[in-house]
Amino acid sequence: MRVQVLLECTETKLRHYSTTKNKKNTPERLEIKKYNPVLKRHTIYKEVKNKN
Repeated sequence: MRVQVLLECTETKLRHYSTTKNKKNTPERLEIKKYNPVLKRHTIYKEVKNKN
């Protein structure tokens, strides 16, 4: 079952990205390095709970 998740920057706490993940294969929270347009560099984004 794929679910939609939000990714939040660990430095600025802004949520720029959303993605999907398979809960069966990856039960732990995602941690991905993505580009932050505010800081203009790559930072670590962690999965947060979706409010929907």
